[in-house]
Amino acid sequence: MHILFLTDNFPPEVNAPASRTFEHCREWVKSGHKVTVLTGAPNAPRGKLYAGYENRLWQSEMRDGIRIVRVWTYITANEGFLRRTLDYISFMISAVLAAPFIRKPDLVVGTSPQFFTACAAYLVSRYKFIPFVFEVRDLWPESIKAVGAMKEGRLLRALEALELYLYHRANRIITVTNAFRTNLQDRGVDGEKITVITNGVDLSQFSARPKDAELLKKYDLQNKFVAGYIGTHGMAHALETVLEAALLVKKRPDGDRFHFLLLGDGACKSGLEAKAREMQLDNLTFIDSVAKKDVARYWSLLDTSIIHLRKDPLFETVIPSKLFECMAMGIPVLHGVAGESADIVKNEDVGLVFESENASALCDQLERLSGNPDLFESKRANCFRGAKKYNRKELADEMLKILEAIGLPDTIAPTTTGQRQAGS
Repeated sequence: MHILFLTDNFPPEVNAPASRTFEHCREWVKSGHKVTVLTGAPNAPRGKLYAGYENRLWQSEMRDGIRIVRVWTYITANEGFLRRTLDYISFMISAVLAAPFIRKPDLVVGTSPQFFTACAAYLVSRYKFIPFVFEVRDLWPESIKAVGAMKEGRLLRALEALELYLYHRANRIITVTNAFRTNLQDRGVDGEKITVITNGVDLSQFSARPKDAELLKKYDLQNKFVAGYIGTHGMAHALETVLEAALLVKKRPDGDRFHFLLLGDGACKSGLEAKAREMQLDNLTFIDSVAKKDVARYWSLLDTSIIHLRKDPLFETVIPSKLFECMAMGIPVLHGVAGESADIVKNEDVGLVFESENASALCDQLERLSGNPDLFESKRANCFRGAKKYNRKELADEMLKILEAIGLPDTIAPTTTGQRQAGS
């Protein structure tokens, strides 16, 4: 079977959509299928081309058996609603124009978080007469409304109508959370064609390891209890809460034993750095994004990982993928996201939950975790055990069965009762 996969992000970019797509496609190639990924030149999140790449109409490469076709896009940093939308639309147009030159795919997959990629996949499916699979990683445009990037109005209603149109026209829908599936069903989408395949972790890359001695020395973290956030610094993440927590910790009697790390890039990073300077936070260090192969080295510095999103009902439906990387590394979590992901943290007993955007609650849980060795070791052991349930290889195999069911004519489709449920 030849799988054509459309995505706006792909390695060497290091965000969650890029990692999930690459790791799934890699496993599908190992299973004997042909995979072509149609994407743009790598530039996220800074809007700067990675070394060795050009923003050309067409360039092709091979990676781990995956054929990667990169097309021209309007490149911009991950900031500014209008410019980002132009970026998304340019990829949609380029992908639709490039797809005729990709020979004989059996089906096409389009993945969010922005659905213009799914628009392209749907159009490709129409003129190639092949099935269309919509992988839903984010409820867009609802998510941009939640962070205040778009107000209610005709444009938003038009985008929501287009979103529903794509859901109804998709042959199959893959969502990453049960809450997403419920949302779609409540809006009239046929639940029989929706399957939940959660995010997961590549256990061959993320596993227990000692703290990296070179990095400990570089950032002067010896004898510190390190709490860190690794990921996008965007509007949805409300990382001002971490800065406020760092300030509160400084004022506590034993505050000098803690240090905070924030690794990554995004639309809000420069503002966060400016605010940290204004607050004189000498107990907090910003680190720019690093290559995927080095991420585990930086994870190893953390005694606990902070996972945080804005306090909004929409974000109660998401499961941040970094949760599974923390678990695989044996790093207990301080979890500031309500809803389905908090249920995983509680059910697997891999960390402590605190109220989103509540810096005082984050400080209290930090001190509780660091001050109780038995509690810390218990959470750490549960992390290793729980991570095995979210093995990326097994999840890729589950998604492949869905694709085979519609891409291979003699394959029997799996029933909805056999679907994997998040947190199971």
